[in-house]
Amino acid sequence: MSLPTPPDVLFPELFLEVQRSGLFPDSKTFVDLVPMAPAEQVNQAFQKARKDREFQLSEFIPRYFKREVLESAVSEQGFQSPSDHIEQLWTVLKRPTDQVVEGSSCIPLPNPYIVPGGRFNEIYYWDSYFTQLGLVESGEIDTVRHMVENFAHLIETLGFIPNGNRSYFATRSQPPFFALMVDLLANHTDESVLAEFLPHMMREHLLFWMDGAAKLSVGESNRRVVMTEKGPLNRYWDDVATPRQESFIEDESLANASGRAAETIYRDLRAGAESGWDFSSRWFNGEDLSTISTSEIVPVDLNSLLVMVEQIIAKAAAIKGLTELSSHYEQLAKQRADAIEHYFFNESLGCYVDLDLAGLKQREHSSLAMCFPLFAGIASPQRAAAVVTQLNEVFLKPGGWVTTNVDSGEQWDSPNGWAPLQWICFQGLKQYHFNDLAEEGAKRWLTTLDLVFSQTGKMLEKYNVVIPGEIAGGGEYAVQDGFGWTNGTYLALKRAIET
Repeated sequence: MSLPTPPDVLFPELFLEVQRSGLFPDSKTFVDLVPMAPAEQVNQAFQKARKDREFQLSEFIPRYFKREVLESAVSEQGFQSPSDHIEQLWTVLKRPTDQVVEGSSCIPLPNPYIVPGGRFNEIYYWDSYFTQLGLVESGEIDTVRHMVENFAHLIETLGFIPNGNRSYFATRSQPPFFALMVDLLANHTDESVLAEFLPHMMREHLLFWMDGAAKLSVGESNRRVVMTEKGPLNRYWDDVATPRQESFIEDESLANASGRAAETIYRDLRAGAESGWDFSSRWFNGEDLSTISTSEIVPVDLNSLLVMVEQIIAKAAAIKGLTELSSHYEQLAKQRADAIEHYFFNESLGCYVDLDLAGLKQREHSSLAMCFPLFAGIASPQRAAAVVTQLNEVFLKPGGWVTTNVDSGEQWDSPNGWAPLQWICFQGLKQYHFNDLAEEGAKRWLTTLDLVFSQTGKMLEKYNVVIPGEIAGGGEYAVQDGFGWTNGTYLALKRAIET
C-alpha cells in the first residue's frame, strides 16, 4: 500500500492559504476534505482564481472539495440509559471498509472499524483499545477482530501503527496498545490469536519503538530510544519538525509567540500528540504550552506499557513453541521493569514520575501516569501502597480521578478526567487488591457520566471531575461527543463493579 500524499504536499499553496485564513475554526476541517478533481487541476484552478480581484476562498473551497459523508448522531433519540445509547452508537460510529479515494487524506483500511466520534472520523490507535473493552461487553467480538486486523495491516504496510489512519498522522504513533488488543482478543477467543499476530507485535516493537537501540551507548538517544545504564528506555518522538497539519494555525501561532526555535517546538508538539496526552503540564518546562519539551522527557507510562508489550510477545512466542525467543522477551521485560523501579519512583512525592532525558533526573510533577506501573503489575507492594495514598488523598475528586492537579487550561490537566485513565487506575488498584478504592473511583466516574448524559443525552470525550456535571473544557477544540473510549470503558467498568 502506498501512503496517500498529505494535503500540504498535494495542495501546497492552497493549504497555507486556507489554514492561515481562518476560514475554518478547526484546522482539521480542511485536511479531511475530499477533493472533487485531481490535485493538479485544483491547483491550477486556484492559481487562476486567486488573480481575480473578486476571489473568495469561501466560495472556491466548496466548488472543489466536499466533506466526508458522516452518519447522523443518535444523541437526540432519547434512549433510557447510557448503556442503551452506547449499544445504538456502535452502529453510528462504525465505518465500513475504506474505498481508495484519490486526494483523500484517509489511509484505507481493509475491515470495518469504530471511530471515536465528533471531529475524529478515523480510527485512533490507543483509543481503540478502550473502545474494544466495550465492544467485548456488547458481544461485538468480530468488530474487535476486524480492528486488530486493521492495525496488523498498518504494521505490515507502514511498519508501525500511526496516530490515526490519515496521511498527516503517518510520522508518529500513539501509546503502544496493539499487543494488549491482541491479548484482549485472545482472552475472548483462543490463545492461537497471540501466535497469529506475533510477527506484527514483534515488528512494531523492534522496528518502530526500538529502532536504533543496538547502536546506542549509555547516555545516547535515537528517535524513540534512550540508552541507560539499566538498558533501553523509550520516549515519544516525531521525525518531522513542522506544524501539525490538523492543528496548523495553532502550532504556527504558538511557535511565533514562544521565542523558541520553531523546529524544536513543532517536534515537541508532535511528540506530545504521540503521547495521547495532547496537551498537559506534564510536558512543560515552565508555566504554559510554549515551554513544551515532550521529546526531552522519558515517560513512565510509555515504558510501563512496553513492559506489557514485551511480556505479551514472550507469551505469544511460548505458545508458538519458540522457547528461546520467549525467554529473550521475558528478559527484556524484566530488564525494563527493573529500570522503571530504579529510575522512576520519587520518594518525596510518593509516586512514579517521568524523567528528564538529561541525566535521567526525576521531574517534580505528579499525574495519573503514576498508575501505569500498577497496571503493568511491576510496582513493588510498598510503592504501590504509596501510589494508592496519592490516588486516594490527592487525585480522587467527586467525579472520579483527575489527570493532574495543575489547572493549566490544557485538556489533560485539572479539572478534567479521561476514560482511559479511569480504566488504568481501576485495573492497577485491582491488581494490588485495593478493591474498595478502585470501585469508589469507578462509581464516582460512572455517576458523573450518568449525570452529564441526563443533561445532554451524550457521551463525551472528557469530563470535569472536580465539579461533576460542569462540561469539561481546555485544549485546542470544543468538547467532542460520540465517544468511543468513553463508551467502551463505561460498559467495562459497569460490568466490573457489578460482578
